Amino acid sequence: MWHRFNKPILALCILIGMLGGLGAHTFHFADGLSYMGNDPKSCVNCHIMRDQYHGWQTSSHHNHATCNDCHVPVGGLDKWICKADNGYRHSKGFTFNDFHEPIQITPTNAEILNQNCIRCHKDFVSGILGQPNAKGCYPLETMNCVRCHQDVGHGPTR
Repeated sequence: MWHRFNKPILALCILIGMLGGLGAHTFHFADGLSYMGNDPKSCVNCHIMRDQYHGWQTSSHHNHATCNDCHVPVGGLDKWICKADNGYRHSKGFTFNDFHEPIQITPTNAEILNQNCIRCHKDFVSGILGQPNAKGCYPLETMNCVRCHQDVGHGPTR
């Protein structure tokens, strides 16, 4: 029966099956589903985030905001694109050990963080914000919250 199949296509199917199985095993082993939720404990699955997690537990934001409240867009497709991008970069960095330590926020994620600060604290900062752009976002140059409040969300990490 095997002689009826096109051998290159059969080899390709076997390769795809092996890669799919390896990917599924890796996703399961890394507890990939935990990253789909909002539990901050999933952020410390990787050792590099332990200082940030501990800092968040001792911060003023601990009882009011989770990691996703600050570091991910509020909802919709943007939230899942951001989670997928962060997940890819973090898993690649940790797998190949080519991440910066201590971990650093990307410019895109810094803007997301800043917009979430403004969204939650709009009543306090409305007088100094200026006007939002067409998407309802304020330019990072207008207000960079963490420039002065770097330790607020995470507290001291060391």
